[in-house]
Amino acid sequence: MQLLRSLMFTPGQRRNMIDKALALGPLGPDAIMFDFEDSVPPDQKDFARDLVGSALKGARGADDPARIVRVNSSATGRQIADIRAVVGPNLYAVLLPKVERPEEVVAASMVIDDLERSKGIAPGKIALIAAIESARGIHGVVDIALSSPRLRGLMFGAEDYARDLGLPVVRTGAAWDLVFARSSMVNAAAIARLFTMDQVHMNFRDLDGERTDAVASRSMGFSGKAAIHPSQVAVINDVFSPTPEEVAHSRGVAYAFEKALQEGLGCVMLGGQVVEQPILDRAEQVLSFHEVIEARKRRTGG
Repeated sequence: MQLLRSLMFTPGQRRNMIDKALALGPLGPDAIMFDFEDSVPPDQKDFARDLVGSALKGARGADDPARIVRVNSSATGRQIADIRAVVGPNLYAVLLPKVERPEEVVAASMVIDDLERSKGIAPGKIALIAAIESARGIHGVVDIALSSPRLRGLMFGAEDYARDLGLPVVRTGAAWDLVFARSSMVNAAAIARLFTMDQVHMNFRDLDGERTDAVASRSMGFSGKAAIHPSQVAVINDVFSPTPEEVAHSRGVAYAFEKALQEGLGCVMLGGQVVEQPILDRAEQVLSFHEVIEARKRRTGG
């Protein structure tokens, strides 16, 4: 299982920031996303492409952050060349920005199909993530989510979506506003069995606000959250990991249900709650996720 609780943006034209991000190693974010899009000025996009393409060729440890590249949108005419520059054995995924139609995902997947064949990479190894950032994108999000087996996740671009809706520049309650869009994304991801990443909390010095925002995101059903600074990563990883109380309760659920089955029962009472198969399934998901996190800690000393 690929841990993807935290995803840290790194501008693709900033060599020092790329080096620092890669040096974080297994105790850093679950994924680093090298950016070719919004954080890169137009006159530096070719430089960013070359710089990141070179950086991706460096060795990657088994527990180091997954490497993701946000390419430019299909409307810019740069996307195919961006993808060709970065696909390789050390890349986990390509993030497609501003996706509004399933055909955009299909077209990118076909490009990666050819690159995997030519580079000797196992078919389907390179994932795609679609960023949903507009009213049109939200309207078609289910079709987008189901568009390709290569698609592994959705990311919410809250600021672009807010601009599309004409919302004020300064907003409050950043995880609870835009509820319709966020819920639509999470529901579409559930249909297609994809992970979901919520938008960045832009004030990276406000760690209390980061935690509040992350808790709200998790409560809505997101599986992770983006970051723009290493200081945000520990908060995000903590919020999107099962708490000791959740783990203990899930173990109790699994034990109680096992005893019930031995007695010929399909449900059991636990702490005043009826435990049936759907609750057991959720408990087992919590325990499985917890074990992945703990196994990584044992390997890395984190």
